Amino acid sequence: MVSKLKASVAALALSATAALAASHSEPLSGDLVIFSDMSNPAPRAVMEGMVERFGEMHPDLNIELTVIDREAYKTQIRNFLSANPPDVANWYAANRMKPYVDAGLFMDISDMWEGQIGEELASTKGAMTLDGKQWGVPYTYYQWGVYYRKDLYDQYGLEEPQDWETFKSNCQTLLDNDIKCFTIGTKFLWTAAGWFDYLNMRTNGYDFHAALTGGEIAWTDDRVKQTFANWRELIDMGAYIDNHTAYSWQEALPFMLNGEAAAYLMGNFAVAPMREGGLTDDQLDFYQFPAINPDVELAEDAPTDTFHIPAGAQNVGAAKAFLEFVVSADNQTLINNGENLGQLPVNSNSSVDADKFLEQGFEMLSSNSPGGVAQFFDRDAPAEMAKVAMEGFQEFMVRPDNIDRILERLERARQRIY
Repeated sequence: MVSKLKASVAALALSATAALAASHSEPLSGDLVIFSDMSNPAPRAVMEGMVERFGEMHPDLNIELTVIDREAYKTQIRNFLSANPPDVANWYAANRMKPYVDAGLFMDISDMWEGQIGEELASTKGAMTLDGKQWGVPYTYYQWGVYYRKDLYDQYGLEEPQDWETFKSNCQTLLDNDIKCFTIGTKFLWTAAGWFDYLNMRTNGYDFHAALTGGEIAWTDDRVKQTFANWRELIDMGAYIDNHTAYSWQEALPFMLNGEAAAYLMGNFAVAPMREGGLTDDQLDFYQFPAINPDVELAEDAPTDTFHIPAGAQNVGAAKAFLEFVVSADNQTLINNGENLGQLPVNSNSSVDADKFLEQGFEMLSSNSPGGVAQFFDRDAPAEMAKVAMEGFQEFMVRPDNIDRILERLERARQRIY
């Protein structure tokens, strides 16, 4: 079984190489300098594999790959983009790339998004767009959504909700049977931010959410208040487990594992510990966070890792060819499979491993998320604003009567930070 899998992976690598070689008949030469933060073992092997395959396609090209520890990379990127830029660099989408776009350190590669690439990567175009231009390409992402106990839903005759009223009525049925609707651990604040992201995008849409996290909209705006009013409906029902501020996201898992809570709004990384905790795929299922405002298109949280061409790149032709290779359907299938990154390909023509949650996530992000892809609150907002806001989200979940004071505090922070 293992040898067969390895053989199929090898065949896929060869087909990816052949396909891209055909699309790049012009020989590439000179040096291609790549800086990467893919320093953990599996991502590093993926990065080195991509460089090796691309190098085989272009034997006259000398590729220099430098892999930097992920945390160190975050502190070094501005310096090397300014003083000694490579031809290609890893980073992140949306607001996380904005400082380098604003400083003129990333190259506008909108021309690459015209035609086939733009069609195949359509779900992530918004995340790569600032000022109406595209500044990089994505290479992997993963879905967020509602993971739920299907056995409990079946027991009480509940269906996956498509709208807000059904979402709440499901919740009330569970509460009437002494089951909490959702587990959550807010000891580390980002989990509450996931709820804010979805409630705000479902209430006001992706563009509004992006403008809010970009500092363009006041936190005291009535549309923001409506998001919190919707959230309060769940809080006042008692939808969440008690004492959630005492738990990390992992420490909140047992409530779902033992049936005291029926669902978890979380990223796909939670599936493995749920399976390890004893839930079978017959017991566990997934649905897209339902619509609240029917006038806004559905958008998702799907944190996205990216490649960029620095403005000071010396070999732009080779850099663009490498980015095209990275996002090609075959390469996307290969690097995101369970043997490698174990996440979702961004190319809609790729395929995913035979895993029900990866398959559902790929379908959702490729076909059922016309509203766009957000990066998660603490990536979309500047770090200082994210900290203040997430503290406010946690406080609101415990003391919803404090909402006016919380929003005034967030608004003062917005005016100071942006």
